[in-house]
Amino acid sequence: MSGHAVDSATSKRLADLALVVVVGALVVVAAALDADTTALDYGLLVVSAAALAFYRAVPLAVLAVATVSGAAYVLHAHPGSLGALSVFAAVHLASQLGHRGWAAAASGVFLGAYAITGPTMQDAVEKTGLLAGWFVCAVVTGLAGRNWQAYLRQTEQRALEAERTREEAALRRAGEERLRIARELHDSLTHSISIVKLQAGVAVHLARKRGEEVPPALLAIQEAGGEAMRELRATLEVLRTDEPTGTPALLVERARAAGLAVELSVTGEECALPAPLDRAVYRIVQESLTNAARHAGPAKVRVELSYGKDDVTIRVDDDGAANPDRPPQPGHGLTGMRERVTALGGTLHTGPRAEGGFSVRAELPLGVGEAV
Repeated sequence: MSGHAVDSATSKRLADLALVVVVGALVVVAAALDADTTALDYGLLVVSAAALAFYRAVPLAVLAVATVSGAAYVLHAHPGSLGALSVFAAVHLASQLGHRGWAAAASGVFLGAYAITGPTMQDAVEKTGLLAGWFVCAVVTGLAGRNWQAYLRQTEQRALEAERTREEAALRRAGEERLRIARELHDSLTHSISIVKLQAGVAVHLARKRGEEVPPALLAIQEAGGEAMRELRATLEVLRTDEPTGTPALLVERARAAGLAVELSVTGEECALPAPLDRAVYRIVQESLTNAARHAGPAKVRVELSYGKDDVTIRVDDDGAANPDRPPQPGHGLTGMRERVTALGGTLHTGPRAEGGFSVRAELPLGVGEAV
């Protein structure tokens, strides 16, 4: 349960208790002004008021208890109009929860009991008519409150639907823009890099064919061209789809197949994550394994996924060549990882380990993924 839901439930309980205290205090004080009030009368009043605390769970039972105890009180004590307050509140609450027929029936029962307590017919009719107006107002205001709550829920649903539609449109536009950038890079930059790599390869081949020593700069150009092509292909793949194509476990299997010594451990109760959060976990593990394969050398890598009550933690450690005395400059991969984690409200710690090697630790809260 989220903190907002807990706060809302607590507020409702406090409101219910406040209702019981206010109504109970009023009817008890009114009864105390009557010298003929007995212990039985006080007991009936307390029961009638205390029952209101449970109206959310069992509204019809609360209505019945309040009506019966209230009717018993007026038949025994012949009180003034304020003695009907508990029943009035129960009728209003039942009507607000949609039980208007039962609320009207309870009103009739109580008014019938109240009518026969008058010393004279005229007095009974006047008091009962006044109370009848109160009870009609209780039913009407209960229905009005119910309709208002329904209107608020519909308005909130429409606002959420509009927000979801805007988010979907924004995601669609972002996807279209990624595809456009991917096409532009493929059509222009890929061609240029291919030409550079091809020309460098031809020059190296001709030099070796003539028995000449290949210039180191030419070899560096050839190697850089190949690396640039691999980087560009990886970038284009990310641009064309930002959705994970597997799971962290599958990433580990692929890394092992490529020759990287990597282990995976999962702690806590593994659960389905919202799409943005699931995507972030996948990308963090993917980028960390890619960096380990490129920079750690012949190292062992350990991937840990820890599912907590409020967050999920990703940790990727290697025992490679990173040195705490010479921390590496963050590249585009680590920068993008940090941006992704920050957007989800999480924290990211990266850097060389004291015992050697490199460590990536990301903590992502579970409650924000739906809204991203």
